[in-house]
Amino acid sequence: MKKITILLVLAFSASCLFAQSNDKAHFTKSKNKFYSKISKELKEFYKSKKEKKDHKSFKMDFEGMEFPTNLDDYKTQWHNPVESQARTSTCWSFSTTSFLESELYRIHGKKLKLSQIHTVYYEYIERAISFVEKRGDVYFGPGSEANAVTKIWKKYGAVPYKLYTGLINGQPYHDHGAMHKELKSYLKSVKKNNNWNVDEVVCTFKKIMNHYIGTPPAKFEWEGKEYTPKTFLSNYLKMNPEDYIDVLSYMQQPYFEEVEYEVPDNWWHDKSYHNVPLDMWINTLKRVIKEGYTVSIGGDVSEAGYDSMTEVAIVPSFDIPRENINEYSRQFRFSNGTTTDDHGIHIVGYTEYKGDMWFVIKDSGSGARNGKNVGYRFIREDYAKLKFMDFMVHKDAIPELLKKFD
Repeated sequence: MKKITILLVLAFSASCLFAQSNDKAHFTKSKNKFYSKISKELKEFYKSKKEKKDHKSFKMDFEGMEFPTNLDDYKTQWHNPVESQARTSTCWSFSTTSFLESELYRIHGKKLKLSQIHTVYYEYIERAISFVEKRGDVYFGPGSEANAVTKIWKKYGAVPYKLYTGLINGQPYHDHGAMHKELKSYLKSVKKNNNWNVDEVVCTFKKIMNHYIGTPPAKFEWEGKEYTPKTFLSNYLKMNPEDYIDVLSYMQQPYFEEVEYEVPDNWWHDKSYHNVPLDMWINTLKRVIKEGYTVSIGGDVSEAGYDSMTEVAIVPSFDIPRENINEYSRQFRFSNGTTTDDHGIHIVGYTEYKGDMWFVIKDSGSGARNGKNVGYRFIREDYAKLKFMDFMVHKDAIPELLKKFD
């Protein structure tokens, strides 16, 4: 008993003499520098050994088929030569600017090339303003819609291509990749830091774009007179952006109402699209083209029956029999995402071939640079009926359609 008591006293004394501090702990990210090193090197090793496989697309076999691909066989309206949009994703501006150039000739007889990038520049400015106003709740991408061009023209005007090309320092082709990446990165920092100063954001956007695509002119001289972009639009071009109407056809919004085109590129949620039944849409399109108008049109060009080398677009029978194309099959594809709003083009003429109407399009996309008809492609009416969603045309071309919206 005495021995046990002595041991307890000694233990108690030791605990007093060697009192321990309370250790702490925290969460930390696991680190293993050597493992990270070998992982990186092995990844590079396997990457170098991996055989690169050619990407293959499932396309219709056009061998042995004949199509109307002679441009001379088409009745076309005046339009400027084709220009490549290169690496910009701005087909919406290239196609609609081309359309408005044709309109300038149709209305006033003036042949003039206008700057597409002037519109792109101020479209980015509008996105920046909206980004601040909506605290970042805005889709930010390089794509947009045909009516973005008329929207920008109305607010910022237009300029001749010769005075603002968007190409600087001898650059041979448009390339907005680095610019868009920097703009997007800057907006992320704006949102992260709650820096909702619209003047500062717009100023920074301009500095970034001026570096990559140059500074658009605020004033300039043209044919002996001085203009701003807005006075050039009103006094020289004498075009009213409000004269241009977008005609849409889909079932998810009421017919004969002005509705929103519910796609990401309509980032400002414009609700001025005139929605009509499909038969009226395709018949109106065919009629206005035959009457000598051109249109800016948008839709899907990534289908098995759309082939850049063959230069044509048709709907294959293995997709859907032509007689079954109606508003339901059209809406079905839009709703399940197999019809997308991925490209804007300019219809400049037509021909009749084996009972079908064919449209010739002016296309700024890289795929249209293949084949003998560089910058042009030929679209059969069934493809337009199924896969193209909306078109822009002058209001004078569609008075009876517009009466249904009164």
